[in-house]
Amino acid sequence: MKSDELISGVLLVDKGPDMTSHDVVAVARRCLNMKKIGHCGTLDPMATGMLILVLGNGTRLSDLLMSEDKEYVGTMTLGATTSTQDAEGEILEQKPIPELTMEQVTAAFNAFKGDFYQTPPMVSAIKIGGVPLYKLARKGQEVVREPRFVRVYDYEITRFAPPQIDFRIVCSKGFYVRTYAHDIGQKLGCGAHLSALRRTRSGHFKLLPGKHVTFDMLKEGKRDEVLASMLSLYDVSKLRGA
Repeated sequence: MKSDELISGVLLVDKGPDMTSHDVVAVARRCLNMKKIGHCGTLDPMATGMLILVLGNGTRLSDLLMSEDKEYVGTMTLGATTSTQDAEGEILEQKPIPELTMEQVTAAFNAFKGDFYQTPPMVSAIKIGGVPLYKLARKGQEVVREPRFVRVYDYEITRFAPPQIDFRIVCSKGFYVRTYAHDIGQKLGCGAHLSALRRTRSGHFKLLPGKHVTFDMLKEGKRDEVLASMLSLYDVSKLRGA
């Protein structure tokens, strides 16, 4: 059995819904009996899919791995805006959905392609004066957020069946897909919120059979299986072409 000092690498976890990224890290620490575990790129509780955990000396790669582009598949629901811009929040406003054409929907998506500035949501982990925004939001406070420079490399509308639109998006780090859904809803004049989200890729990492673990494997303490799925630091540098 490897001791704590000898475990270094990257673990790809297929996160389920209704748990925080921090929950996954806490369960991984218990499963592997080690403290030095971090995660790269938070997934909201509602979101599923790839969460990258860095173990041991792998934590040195955090900034590098977080800076890479991400791919998601998601669903936005038209006609309702929410306090969190996703299905977790309270409905703030409901509007009738106009008779939309695919051309109108495509034009709204095209308005958020390439480089642009995105205003982060109030319910986010960004800190202002050392306090996470979501804590201020819980107190009913709204503060001015600095727009962030983001990029949408590619998108695809995979299903258009009002009130729902399924899509795939490739975007830069620091991008909020729920804000994207909200902003497209505003563009279409009826409002929208993100109702499903799954991260399918982060940088060079994809969820491949035998190369990732599930939350249940971590929770059930399947240590040997988990370690067998870990990518070594050598594997990671080879994958990234370093």
